[in-house]
Amino acid sequence: MKEKDVWRFYATGDVGMNREDPDSIFQNVKEYLGGADLLFGQLEPCLASGGSPASQCRLPMKGDPKGGAAIRKAGYDVISFATNHCMDWGREAFFETLDVLRRNDLHPIGAGKNIEEARKPYIAVLGDTRVGFLAYNSILPANCHADTDRPGCAPLRGITHYEQIEPDQPGTPCRIHTFPVEEDMAPLLEDVRKLRDQVDILVLSMHWGIHFIPAVLADYQRMAAHRAIDQGVDLVLGHHPHVLKPVEVYKGKAIFYSMGNFALDPPDLFDPDVRKKSSHKAISDLHPEMKHKGKIMPSDSYKSMIFCAEIREKHLENVGFVPALLNEKCDPRILSPEEPEYLELKEYMLGINENQGIFTEFRQAGDRIVVV
Repeated sequence: MKEKDVWRFYATGDVGMNREDPDSIFQNVKEYLGGADLLFGQLEPCLASGGSPASQCRLPMKGDPKGGAAIRKAGYDVISFATNHCMDWGREAFFETLDVLRRNDLHPIGAGKNIEEARKPYIAVLGDTRVGFLAYNSILPANCHADTDRPGCAPLRGITHYEQIEPDQPGTPCRIHTFPVEEDMAPLLEDVRKLRDQVDILVLSMHWGIHFIPAVLADYQRMAAHRAIDQGVDLVLGHHPHVLKPVEVYKGKAIFYSMGNFALDPPDLFDPDVRKKSSHKAISDLHPEMKHKGKIMPSDSYKSMIFCAEIREKHLENVGFVPALLNEKCDPRILSPEEPEYLELKEYMLGINENQGIFTEFRQAGDRIVVV
């Protein structure tokens, strides 16, 4: 690829379609995404024609294989398949999804036929700049993560500990502490060390966090992100919670804890009867808009962003995001600074950051909000 002074690197949160015309979900953002020299995304559902739903799945997610071509035509290059839905439809659909991505000239990471393949990085080359990607998943249904002889995703499991605040008062509230499992954290850091000398920029993708509950981060997320950056990661891109989460700067490196939904069809397009199921009720109880108003997703889930950065002289510069909003069909569109929703989303990000004691400064630069 010919050398340029500046390369544009964009990224989004969850993508995945199960509609008749999968290209249509990108109709309002395709031109913007096409401006990227390198585009990363997280694939949430399987893209397969075969398979059967696994018994442990709350919402078995599978889209038509033609969604792979739509993702590629939208401009994506690198796709993490380290998702809690990767084994929703069994091994047949899992391997078909990886084949679909590769046939469409997409580079899947974070999943494979065994743990060695799931941990394998991808290195994108932009002129003489090498950008390395690693992907892991902390949201792990039974048998979802890969092993030496089992397919699945690269895991970073978490341990949960409940501490009773008043030990002498039975039944009183407790504090929840979470920690990354060292058995998984050590290989992740080893992968970072191995990749660090091969690339100029190292990006870590993490499928993690607490879904649907606004703002709140789990302890293990900050612990894992900080340790990864200490080891050499330049940028952490998070997804899974289906809502935006805080943006932190640690030692000069940005951590986007969740970029939210992006081009992801609503749950009832994957299962028309989802509202009737007890598993959906358990999720609905997490957010008042779903619990009391019966919405299939809260309004927070329609707030989105596109991560944006320039790569200049082999370094990330002007790291930030462009605010986006999903319509009722979950088609994303870019917000312009003149729209009230643009300021609302910026204030939302400031609010959730403050809620978690993270005081990142955001500065507007054209249509982008830059992380200072």
